[in-house]
Amino acid sequence: MASFPLFFVGFLVLAGEVVLGQQSSDGFQIEMVKEELLGLYEVLGALLEDSSWAQAHPQPCDETPWPGVQCEIGDENPPMFHVTKIHIGPDILTPACKSSATLSESLLKLPYLKTLSIFNCFLTSPVTLSRTLLGALSSLEHLALVSNPALSGELPPSLAKISNLRVLSLSQNNLLGKIPGSIGGMVSLEQLDLSYNNFSGQIPLEIGGLRTLSILDLSWNVLEGQVPGSVGQLQLTQKIDLSSNRFTGSMPPDIGKLNKLVLLDLSHNLINGPIPETLSGLEQLQYLVADNNPINTEIPQFVGKLMKLKSLSFSGCGLTGPLPNSLSSLKNLTALSLDNNSLTGTVPPDLGTLPSLNELNLSNNQLSGDLSLPEEFIERLGKRLDVRGNNGLCTSNPLYKKKSISTNLITPLCLNASGPRDGKTLAGGHPNESDRMKPCSQYPVQKSSVSLRELSFSLFSLQSRLSPAPLCFFPSFSLKWRKAKRLVRG
Repeated sequence: MASFPLFFVGFLVLAGEVVLGQQSSDGFQIEMVKEELLGLYEVLGALLEDSSWAQAHPQPCDETPWPGVQCEIGDENPPMFHVTKIHIGPDILTPACKSSATLSESLLKLPYLKTLSIFNCFLTSPVTLSRTLLGALSSLEHLALVSNPALSGELPPSLAKISNLRVLSLSQNNLLGKIPGSIGGMVSLEQLDLSYNNFSGQIPLEIGGLRTLSILDLSWNVLEGQVPGSVGQLQLTQKIDLSSNRFTGSMPPDIGKLNKLVLLDLSHNLINGPIPETLSGLEQLQYLVADNNPINTEIPQFVGKLMKLKSLSFSGCGLTGPLPNSLSSLKNLTALSLDNNSLTGTVPPDLGTLPSLNELNLSNNQLSGDLSLPEEFIERLGKRLDVRGNNGLCTSNPLYKKKSISTNLITPLCLNASGPRDGKTLAGGHPNESDRMKPCSQYPVQKSSVSLRELSFSLFSLQSRLSPAPLCFFPSFSLKWRKAKRLVRG
């Protein structure tokens, strides 16, 4: 069946079943079956507010077209017009859907219908998916019923009878119940989107039968149980979004077999660790999101093998241990979010050398040590660099104190970085690490002959000229300290 060319169009009223005609280039009259035309009028009459739509569009396939209807010319001899697409959505403003809009059984009069897409139409009057209607639309390839709050009820198993269906999008409705196992028999399905509904129960094991699937989106439901290992059979899948459900258990290792996977979103579930090492086989993965899961394990080193990764997000996952140095191998990484965990150790300076990194959130962890990211990196990210809530972090770079630097980067100056730029301290050398970490009580108290003015000058001189010794005061200095402050003030 081919899309019809627009040659000379004529209107032909016949007494029989054929009611419309269009003259083709070879002189044949292209006509339309009366039963299909009446079926189209009845379907749109059940959906649209405009009762005069039929009179305004007597030839919807050619001379009086409407953007929500498309026709094609069949292979018959003589050739015939057939309705192949009905679309109602926000891109078609008039006429609006009626408050009592519903799906008419007259869809069965459109045997050549390939696409049925209805957006934001079933708003008030309850509508359910007929157990017999949709399954009988054998030519249907694209079914999208999206953003219809009055569309409720269960998913009929008869949908599996639509053997040619390639796209099934039923997102943002009020559908409920279990996902029927028969859905695994839809062998031609390429996109399955059931997001933003109230589906419950487990993902059926039969999901692995969708061998041609490229997109699987079951997010924002109340699905539970463990993600089945049969998901690993979806060898052509590029996107899997299972976020915002109640999945438990660990990530199935078989996901690592999906070597075409580009996006994996498991965020906002109850999935625990460890993260299976088989995920290192996801060579095409660009987006890995697992926020707000009780993973409670370390970040595995193999993450550095996901060379095409652009976004890595494990916020609020109870992650422990250090930041692996392998993260610095991810040259395509644009966003790294590891906030609200229990990560320890230092921040690898090489993270600041990643050429594409535009967002780095390490806030609210237990990181410590010298934060020594390159100045160019700090200035480039600005507010998109966040290390707040890591009480052990400090910095040796005065740039971090500039007014132009985001408050997300507020960290104290490291004590071992307070000396002059030539590496020498005012006293002629740095104390060793063990001395620098000693509590004040372990430093010998010597009798001091420092004058009040000398002490006040030392206390309020530039940080770069102070000794790197710990900032603490001994009893013998306490009186002079108080007097020095009074002297400076007045």
